[in-house]
Amino acid sequence: MVGGNDHKILFCMVYCSVIVGEVANFVAYAFAPAVLVTPLGALSIIVSAVLADIILKEKLHNLGILGCIMCIAGSIIIVIHAPKEQPITSVLEIWNMATQPAFLAYVGSVIVLVFILVFHFAPRCGHTNVLVFTGICSLMGSLSVMSVKALGTSLKLTFEGKNQLIYPETWFFMLVVAICVIMQMNYLNKALDTFNTAIVSPIYYVMFTTLTILASVIMFKDWDGQSGGTIVSEICGFIIVLSGTIMLHATKDFERSSSFRGSDPLSPTLSARLFTGNGDSLLKQDEENGSPESNMRSRRQELY
Repeated sequence: MVGGNDHKILFCMVYCSVIVGEVANFVAYAFAPAVLVTPLGALSIIVSAVLADIILKEKLHNLGILGCIMCIAGSIIIVIHAPKEQPITSVLEIWNMATQPAFLAYVGSVIVLVFILVFHFAPRCGHTNVLVFTGICSLMGSLSVMSVKALGTSLKLTFEGKNQLIYPETWFFMLVVAICVIMQMNYLNKALDTFNTAIVSPIYYVMFTTLTILASVIMFKDWDGQSGGTIVSEICGFIIVLSGTIMLHATKDFERSSSFRGSDPLSPTLSARLFTGNGDSLLKQDEENGSPESNMRSRRQELY
């Protein structure tokens, strides 16, 4: 049996690993293009699946193994064909990229879409349509990544002896990062509280990665100077990674549904409701409110 001190140690280890991972991710954006860094985030899913299989004894399905292999193969393709990082000597260069008409049009579109989703769709169908909350997270996430890259590059130049903290643009990017991250985490938590994690995670990853790559291509012009074949190879690698990620999450949901069916013969109606996104909350409501299905199961247990 695990004691209280062991729980505290485990929690501290997990918390520290999350902090280290986020710091490393922040540093990566300062040294590599977002077209390369963002899709490689799928490798964390592979590590989580392997650790869950080893430590938590959660069996990794054969399709899950195939999903891991696809993520690794797609990541290798992306790394091989990734664009080179353009040398930046000042935060003012990034500011010029951020204020070019094409990227301003993208930012304006994102702001308009976020306002529509937040004030029109979220109150009406936010708790029934998973795309509303994840859409807000993904749109704001694409802007936060661009700001994180700008801020990370500014700090890197500062540590190299070229002080960028004297420019107000650096502090503006820091403010944008804070606003976008707070809003992004707020609606991501709402999505995870409302819907099944196995549904939210792949949809959020696909939308966030796609929009981030689009924003990076517009702002930093990552694909300028690359041949058509190289760009197609990157897109193919990205699609392979997305397919592997979706397959991994699909097998997690499959294992979960199989364990539910094997342990408790629920009625088809309740089983279908359990896996429609917000099944966890529906199950709790059925138990608290005394639904016909739960009452029927309790009567059967009393009879036997």
